[in-house]
Amino acid sequence: MKKNAVCIIPARGGSKRIPKKNIKDFFGKPLIAYSIEVALKSELFDKVVVSTDDEKIASIARKCGAEVPFLRPEILSDDFTGTGAVISHALRFLEQNGEKYHYLCSIYPTAPLLQKEYLIKGYEELKNSDAHSTFSATSMPFPIQRTFKLTKNERCEMFTPKHFTSRSQDLEEAYQDAGQFYWTNLNTKSDDIIFGEDSIPIILPRELVQDIDTLEDWQRAEKLYAILHQDIYDEWNSCKKNIQTKKHSIHIKNSEIYFISIGKNIGYESYGKDKDFLRPVIILRKLTHNTFIGIPLTSKEKDGNYYFSFSYKKDKISTAMLNQIRVFDTKRIVYKSGFLKKEIFEELKQKVRELI
Repeated sequence: MKKNAVCIIPARGGSKRIPKKNIKDFFGKPLIAYSIEVALKSELFDKVVVSTDDEKIASIARKCGAEVPFLRPEILSDDFTGTGAVISHALRFLEQNGEKYHYLCSIYPTAPLLQKEYLIKGYEELKNSDAHSTFSATSMPFPIQRTFKLTKNERCEMFTPKHFTSRSQDLEEAYQDAGQFYWTNLNTKSDDIIFGEDSIPIILPRELVQDIDTLEDWQRAEKLYAILHQDIYDEWNSCKKNIQTKKHSIHIKNSEIYFISIGKNIGYESYGKDKDFLRPVIILRKLTHNTFIGIPLTSKEKDGNYYFSFSYKKDKISTAMLNQIRVFDTKRIVYKSGFLKKEIFEELKQKVRELI
């Protein structure tokens, strides 16, 4: 079904400050892959086209699912050519091949933080208004009225000195281009600049915005991306979230055994349960209301100074791993498993004393 919209991603090969920036590896994928993937997942476009002068970028873009029907001419691939000229060239090429669209969206290839919902919102806002364009924007982190510049002798000079004593909350909030996507209604005309009356800004939270022009920018983008996707890159994150939601107190005693949420179950262990990895832990000594010194158990019987095997459940051997003794948080407790008989608990404490 024709959607009457085309996405064009401008990606030249001559990046100087970060060589081969558009295809540099970013968390296991070429940077441009993120823009292509979001465009495709949005299901807004009849075509996702990459305009590039570089054969390597073209090859990678095709593997990611985009179309590269031409290589951009050299005259449109230098440091001074603006995005507008590149987009116009791509539209002319498509039109000459019998393709005409109602809506255009230009997405930068350096937008790994781009979220599908904001791209869709930009399209919906444009379609349901008389605006000529919509674009990604975000709020400034600091009042622009109180900013200053450096003079020739590297002293300060405020842009608006009258606001030196103004309170931040009394100053009007300012916004900036987020540099991710730009929607245009091709059936309307506008002589205004994009930051004018004919445009609707789609406001993004600041944690989803980062220009990538320098290595410092790149590193900041990596940190933001890792935070945004921490459930993927931190296998314990969902476990930690669950722990943080627990508000109730658990009254524990020495010698009791509880199943503790350790993290993700990434291997076989008879105490593992579904996706979470649970391990029984003996409470050796209570420290505070919420913490205790505990010893993890394993279902495998082991010999040596670091292990103490016993049975606290019928026909089941458990082994205390003395070398993994540490402090635990009661918020990690999932449920009670049992307790040690007094004589066995005394033997365990003696074993710990001998080890220490």
